[in-house]
Amino acid sequence: MTQDIQRIRRFNRAVTSEVGALDTSFLGLGRPLGSARVLNAIGNGLQEVRDVRDYLGLDSGLMSRLLRGLESEGMITTEPSPDDSRRRIAHLTDAGRTAFAEYERLSDDRAEAILARHPRPQAILDAMDLIATALGQDRIGITEADPRSPEAIHCLTQYYQELERRFETGFDVNLSRDPDAADMIRPRGVFLLAMSDGLPIGCVGLKGSGAPVAEIKRLWVSPAARGLQLASRLMTGAEDTARDLGISTLRLDTNSALPEAAALYRKTGWTEIDRFNDDPYPDMFFEKRL
Repeated sequence: MTQDIQRIRRFNRAVTSEVGALDTSFLGLGRPLGSARVLNAIGNGLQEVRDVRDYLGLDSGLMSRLLRGLESEGMITTEPSPDDSRRRIAHLTDAGRTAFAEYERLSDDRAEAILARHPRPQAILDAMDLIATALGQDRIGITEADPRSPEAIHCLTQYYQELERRFETGFDVNLSRDPDAADMIRPRGVFLLAMSDGLPIGCVGLKGSGAPVAEIKRLWVSPAARGLQLASRLMTGAEDTARDLGISTLRLDTNSALPEAAALYRKTGWTEIDRFNDDPYPDMFFEKRL
């Protein structure tokens, strides 16, 4: 057994112990982790039984047993879907909502305790982001969002902060050609988010004006998700939407301090062109005919 394998197994044992995977009473509330996870998924809005099962990666037999246990406790009720009687919908009862809230409180307290007992909490968070994203990469989804939503603002803030660190002159969004939100909403454009288990980890904007030429703006991927082809997925999503909106030509700008961005554009069929705007930050300009 190599040392790398030993390190992974040590990590697995530490996580199993920390989350109480083997406890018969997760967080002291009288039911094991599996039942608590089902209750949590339903409480967070996954009401169709099939969706809960897929989200948690459970087989049908185990899912049925966990549901029966929660029903017998009076935590949930299930009923046929009004759209398809072959599908079942689960709802929390009043008692279930109380238990869900208590699990949320105790889980938050435990998370705070983990950070409090380490001298470098940000390093812990960064490592957790990297591992969670790597393990869940097959479940990362691309979704349309309002560029003014909290999730979009989070990504844009991280993007601006990264430009501030990487540009020799720093970065002030007030000096850049920041697109209006309305230009990145259908039917003019779109704003796409990459979501990993409810958390935003990447974004890109398609800024349109109703004309056949539009711009790609604000492509960003969390450091924890880099190397997973997520930037390519976001760009493909933006290009596909542009075609749907009748846009025939896309343009974008970037800075030579971001060589990985320029490499991506060249690799995916973009052609370098002359400057097309007066934004003070970019020094490289690209175009792609759809």
